[in-house]
Amino acid sequence: MTEGVAKTAIAYHEKFSQYDLGPGHPYRGDRFPRAWGFFREMGLLDRPEVVIVEPEPASREDLLRVHDERYVDLIFRLSERSRPYDWETPCSPEILEAALLITGGGLAVGSMVMEGEVEKGVAIGGGFHHAGRDYGGGFCLFNDVAILAVSLRERYGLERIMIVDHDVHAGNGTSDIFYSDPGVLFISIHQDPRTIYPGTGFIHQIGSGPGKGYNVNIPLPPRTGDESYMRVLEELVRPLAEEFEPQVIISNGGSDPHFMDLLGSLNITARGFYSITRFLTGLADELCAGRYILMPGSGYNPSVLPRSWYALVAGAMRLGPEGTEEPRRPSPEPDYVKKEVEKIISEVKETLEPYWRCFRA
Repeated sequence: MTEGVAKTAIAYHEKFSQYDLGPGHPYRGDRFPRAWGFFREMGLLDRPEVVIVEPEPASREDLLRVHDERYVDLIFRLSERSRPYDWETPCSPEILEAALLITGGGLAVGSMVMEGEVEKGVAIGGGFHHAGRDYGGGFCLFNDVAILAVSLRERYGLERIMIVDHDVHAGNGTSDIFYSDPGVLFISIHQDPRTIYPGTGFIHQIGSGPGKGYNVNIPLPPRTGDESYMRVLEELVRPLAEEFEPQVIISNGGSDPHFMDLLGSLNITARGFYSITRFLTGLADELCAGRYILMPGSGYNPSVLPRSWYALVAGAMRLGPEGTEEPRRPSPEPDYVKKEVEKIISEVKETLEPYWRCFRA
């Protein structure tokens, strides 16, 4: 390794591609070799600061850090019999094996970050944020984001973990798991839940009990573009992070906020993805000795997914933006959308003002 260069661990296993939910399903396993091939084409995997990690599968003990035992047993039984959890979330031995490996990837790079072996971690395929303690759905069986956070807290005695969910869908499972937990600042930036699955993630949902104010939902109108998204990060995420002072930052999100995605309606470009993770890795540099773990897994247009995932990783590693260029640009962000985002920012600040000094006049 090059002396003095901050290292990044990237978890990948060829069996990730077994997380394939079937012909006609938007979540296909070929996303993994497609993205990995693009990373190789861009020279990412040959960089001296990159450490490629082939993970071990997460254990039952790892799953039980977050999930109810009866739920874990149910998923294992369904997988053994190749029976679906629900109409859009099938189970099989192959899918289960991949799910455990992907979860293991997050745990592996997370440990390397906390041990100081690397500065950044990238858990390819991660971000199954629709799974709660005792439920799955939305293509998700186990919540690897929450499993990583709880594992790091238990193993390293962390008191403040920040999770930023920049998937197009609200992270309802992660939200539910940490809804009353003041040790985890969970921020979900997503498309207006009135227009997309899972139909939750509204501004007023701010946590409960001791966790009130630590669950932050930022619902954006369809056609929100790069400019407004970055404004949200600067005006809401930055002040919250600076006041919270996290000991590690975890973020999850793939290419589904892209303007060409087939399930979402946001207007983010690959260069926008680069800017999002460049911003988050910068926060980590400022606030928690660079400790940042990225979990990119979503996206439902195979033609834009590899470039978008690469853009997310390149931003996290502070590389240049080369490789984020696209064949075409989206239509300009409408003025009415910009104005709506301004209103949302103001409403979030007003809602959180009783809990955070940074939003008090």
